[in-house]
Amino acid sequence: MLADLHCHTTASDGGLPASELVLRALDRGVELLAITDHDTLDGYLAVQAQGLPPHIDLIPGIEFSSTWGNTGVHIVGLNLDVQHPQLLAGVAQQKAARLLRAEMIGQRLAKKGYSGCFEGASAIAGDSQLGRPHFAQFLVAQGHVNSVQQAFKRYLGAGKIGDVKATWADMGTVVEWITASGGVAVLAHPLHYKMTATKLRALIGDFQEAGGQAIEVSSGVLPNDKVQHIAQLAQQFGLYASCGSDFHHPDAQWGDIGKMSPLPSHCQPVWQLWQ
Repeated sequence: MLADLHCHTTASDGGLPASELVLRALDRGVELLAITDHDTLDGYLAVQAQGLPPHIDLIPGIEFSSTWGNTGVHIVGLNLDVQHPQLLAGVAQQKAARLLRAEMIGQRLAKKGYSGCFEGASAIAGDSQLGRPHFAQFLVAQGHVNSVQQAFKRYLGAGKIGDVKATWADMGTVVEWITASGGVAVLAHPLHYKMTATKLRALIGDFQEAGGQAIEVSSGVLPNDKVQHIAQLAQQFGLYASCGSDFHHPDAQWGDIGKMSPLPSHCQPVWQLWQ
């Protein structure tokens, strides 16, 4: 079975509406799909309201931003009860944190001489979760930079003036939101955090103790040695293995929907928890 349990739509920072993403997943042979937009369920709910095409199994998903100490960590929630009060309260809390961060980014850019950034980025975002990519698009549209990449390099990337740290919930709280709603908490793309081996083991240990049940062994296309390394950590900590393309845009060179390294045969796939 080809499963993709990590992807994004225009409800957050993806490039395709949810309905088009599902059709693209079908076209690429995906049989089990989770739409995991950042801190919102809107992508999944849009598809659920429209009705699913045949030959694909869609499960509710979300990707929460969180903090572990001073480090930002992403936690994917799979197979959740999307009407659970604790989950919805968490989504509302994250939305408020995103809005506050966006206002601060706008204020900082205004001090640089770029006025109207918050309002412009909000207009571009529309019903999507407002984030730095929308500020980047506004800066391009105003002629302040030549590209989104240049906007991040000059103003929005790590350590730049627009790199505002949001007041995300801590990792344990996010895991609790997911598990309280009957979902499975997954530590997303563990190699993205660029941690030492010791620190990564500490993160995984704390995640498991908080109630996390799975880790993304396969996140996009990875070298086999990296996949095997995370698979080994999954076994050592008693975690199920998840996989996902982390798809955002159809023109991105680094990952299309359904395109990821295969899970090693000795892993326990996360979907065993609900099938």
